[in-house]
Amino acid sequence: MSTSQDNHPQTVLKAQELSKQVSSPEGPLTILDRVSLDVREGESVAIVGASGAGKSTLLGLLAGLDVPSSGRIWLGAAEITALDEDGRAALRADKVGFVFQSFHLLASLTAIENVMLPLELTGTDDAGPAALQAIRTVGLEPRKRHYPHQLSGGEKQRVAIARAFVVQPSVLFADEPTGNLDKRTGEAVIDLLFKMNADTGTTLVLVTHDLDLAERCDRILFMDAGRIERESSRSAGH
Repeated sequence: MSTSQDNHPQTVLKAQELSKQVSSPEGPLTILDRVSLDVREGESVAIVGASGAGKSTLLGLLAGLDVPSSGRIWLGAAEITALDEDGRAALRADKVGFVFQSFHLLASLTAIENVMLPLELTGTDDAGPAALQAIRTVGLEPRKRHYPHQLSGGEKQRVAIARAFVVQPSVLFADEPTGNLDKRTGEAVIDLLFKMNADTGTTLVLVTHDLDLAERCDRILFMDAGRIERESSRSAGH
């Protein structure tokens, strides 16, 4: 583990005074209002709150998918907010994994090709074997040649989890990962997500409406009206 940041040797993700405003017919609208947070290496953090609280906006900023109106973000030693779009894209490819509610699989690619894609984009030589191992880990080797339209919702999310973990990310961002799944399937997917998170030591930042899911994380951040109003921590780790 790097200790180059002496003050925060275990901080993998840091946000300082993040704000996000957008224009609306009524004038400027504040979606995020001076949000600061620190996430430690290997930690699992849930972000919860009502619709419109700013959860997904915060996640997008932390992941470098969008830029704040003001404030700063660091991922490891890199300041995301000091990078241009190409720089943020390169950092995401190297350090970040994503699991979305709507899966975001490419319809024209098979399951294993979807998992191979982020490796191929970064020029990894062993994309095929690494993707196959990831597909095996999520229990989908028999379905590896199937296209997304041939997979169930739970299977699609397993492919998405394999794709997220195959790049060995420093941080995995998950935005309502069970939102399109029934309760039983969602629980199985979340069990897999937490198991892979524990096995790899990846840091997990999770947006969810599901408090039962949030309570499986080390820490819960409660958002309201664009601010983190309070947080709670588990007394014991995993």
